Amino acid sequence: NNDPILNSNPTISYKDALRKIEHFCAYQERCHQEVEAKLYSFKLSSQEIAEAIAHLIAQNYLNEERFVCLFAISKFHQKNWGRNRISLELKQRKISSYLISKGLKEIPEQEYSNAFELSTLRFWESLSEKNNLKKRKKFCDYFLRKGWESDWIYEKAMVLEKQN
Repeated sequence: NNDPILNSNPTISYKDALRKIEHFCAYQERCHQEVEAKLYSFKLSSQEIAEAIAHLIAQNYLNEERFVCLFAISKFHQKNWGRNRISLELKQRKISSYLISKGLKEIPEQEYSNAFELSTLRFWESLSEKNNLKKRKKFCDYFLRKGWESDWIYEKAMVLEKQN
């Protein structure tokens, strides 16, 4: 069936797929899993996908270590994620533990703890909840979702509660 409306992604040639996937990787850092999924969407054979990935690595379009380091630092800076959330997101992308720990080392320790201090103070002040228990729960839930270390969160909640 060659109807473009029914078949939104018709089979494309290997050469066209390679050109498209190079652009896909050049536009933004990608992990192997994302690239593989995109190549599968082009209806390529397993052999062609393997060749395409080897080509991308050889031409430095695809570098998982570079992806991990950039991912870690950018999610920390842009979304204020803690190490746990970054690690979890990378695991979901089938990244090795070795690369995950390498990526997390990209975040300077002092900057990490400063960001935690600043964001916790700001968030605590923004909570209008009068009930201390509910306020603490909202505070802890928020920072746990963001992937910050639970001992830091609970400790900070107690300190902030006592200051009120």
